Amino acid sequence: MSIETGSALELDDIQAAALQPRPTPYAGFYLALRVDDRRQGRELLRRLTPVLDSVASFDPERQVSLAVALSFQGLKALGVPEESLATFPEEFREGMAARAEYIGDVGESAPENWEGPLGSKDVHLILAGLAPDALRLETVLLLARDALRDLPGAVVIWQQDVHVGPDEKEPFGFRDGIGQPAIEGTGIPGTNPHEKPLIRAGEFIIGYKDETHGIAPVPQPDVLGRNGTYVAFRKLHTRVADFRQYLRDRAKDPADEELLAAKFVGRWPSGAPLSLTPDKDDPELGADPERNNAFMYGDDPEGLKCPVGAHARRMNPRDAVVTGEVRLHRMIRRGTTYGPSLPKGVLEDDGADRGIMFAFVGAHLDRQFEFVQRQWVNDGKFIGAPAEMDPLIGVNNDGGFTVPRQPIRRRFKGLPPFVVNRGGEYCFMPGLSALRWLSDLDT
Repeated sequence: MSIETGSALELDDIQAAALQPRPTPYAGFYLALRVDDRRQGRELLRRLTPVLDSVASFDPERQVSLAVALSFQGLKALGVPEESLATFPEEFREGMAARAEYIGDVGESAPENWEGPLGSKDVHLILAGLAPDALRLETVLLLARDALRDLPGAVVIWQQDVHVGPDEKEPFGFRDGIGQPAIEGTGIPGTNPHEKPLIRAGEFIIGYKDETHGIAPVPQPDVLGRNGTYVAFRKLHTRVADFRQYLRDRAKDPADEELLAAKFVGRWPSGAPLSLTPDKDDPELGADPERNNAFMYGDDPEGLKCPVGAHARRMNPRDAVVTGEVRLHRMIRRGTTYGPSLPKGVLEDDGADRGIMFAFVGAHLDRQFEFVQRQWVNDGKFIGAPAEMDPLIGVNNDGGFTVPRQPIRRRFKGLPPFVVNRGGEYCFMPGLSALRWLSDLDT
């Protein structure tokens, strides 16, 4: 029987990585594995489960975490019975590559252009590790290597290392990881004191009531689905030089160039939001976690401070008047950066692979991640600009981007794709009891 609202979240059964914020700075890794022998795959889970932190056991001083998630093909490879597999939602069963066109992964971002083996049926299991520095990350890597020892039937087929310095800046040069929801019953503070009431836990963890007062479908048996969540992993390659050159070509002077970049993103490079400081960057504000996300958009309906189509505003419109109920589409977003930074001022691409490993966490792949991708990133109807897409991560075409101002707005056309999806997958992050159930399968 599924958990009812009002009962305490089983924090000792939820993987810490599902809800705990990442450290700053951080070093980390993603490993994709293929399971060739189901019994060895189960043995891997049996070895990993005791070393995984739950939300309750997570040590905020160490800030070291390891997470395990499985694709639909991975659950099949482990021998999960068909009657259980059939209880997972359709979008998860199909996988990200099969739904690429639906969510806007077209053109250069289409699966035929993805980095192998991403998008294939060989990605069965994802291990993700994070720590405040490379030295502490090594202990996490050792745990993963020890678990894999003498298990040739569980093969590492892909690895992506991630890292960020104390400034938390992503490849485009903007402070990242600021806006996270406050979730009822977790005790983990959100970053926006104006987001009230707290978001119901069932939006993010399966088995609890959500914002519709319903419960997301719980994969069966109940022990398998309860306290789990879905994760959408994406490797997003960033074209930093193209972004800089586009702005340079259209800016009046260096100050205008910085302002235009902030208008595209919705924040200044320091992380200070345009909504609180629309005319110039405020590094002190940007560095203050008590203030840098404490704002709403309702007092800026026309987008004179922060454009209604800016990236950050599209991803979370807050209290702005838009088509759709914002609280039904809130997401936990775990972005981590990879690759070398492009030196400041460089306008030519150096050929290096740099970008963001994006991870969505939530209980509803369809109305959270997929809805935001389709409606808020790659469509503008919800803000009254049907032809416009997200100026930073949208597919982009001639729809352009509008920067409201008085007396005359500024319109930007011919936006190239500044971000290209290099591949990804939909995964299920089980609770710890579910991992034990999986490791004990005998099919």
